[in-house]
Amino acid sequence: MAGQPPRRRADARRNEKALLDAAAEVFVGAGVNAPVRDIAARAGVGTGTIYRHFPTRADLIIAVYRHQVEACAEAGPDLLAGSDTPYAALARWIDLFVDFLVTKHGLAAVLRSDDAGFDALHAYFLDRLVPVCARLLDAAAAAGEIRSDLEAYELMRAVGNLCIGAEDDPRYDARRLVGLLVAGLRRSRRTGSGPGAPCGPGRTG
Repeated sequence: MAGQPPRRRADARRNEKALLDAAAEVFVGAGVNAPVRDIAARAGVGTGTIYRHFPTRADLIIAVYRHQVEACAEAGPDLLAGSDTPYAALARWIDLFVDFLVTKHGLAAVLRSDDAGFDALHAYFLDRLVPVCARLLDAAAAAGEIRSDLEAYELMRAVGNLCIGAEDDPRYDARRLVGLLVAGLRRSRRTGSGPGAPCGPGRTG
């Protein structure tokens, strides 16, 4: 890549992104063991192109995981800059995070066969996404929209727990439950009390 002209490098990045987007969509619908030809058809390329970029299925799975982490991380600042309020940006980001988690659980089941590799990816996931969530929470708290004592990790952990098994049970709507959780973060506009208010003397929750 270092010896390629800028335009060729940009084209290569776009092509790889298209492959990873296609693979992620196929994984969501058919699982991580979906045929490579299905991914190639979705991306509009030949199977040889995929194998040139990702020689093994494990390479492809790890690349999809990292690609989705990066997309989720990059969305945070964009949403904060483009939304009407920090709380609206937070809610939209959590919605994207839910989309990621549904796919992530399928990927994690495969990656657990290599504990060291999975641990490294999990650390990467936390390093990239916890600061993004923290920035959104801090902005919403500074605007007086949510309580200020919530940690990014615990919110992400709570959302993750609500998403477990969602892809396997059509009767379970994880997105609706996560929406209720995020709605519960808001402070009352009238008094500043209620479930979103900070606990003061004599309060227990």
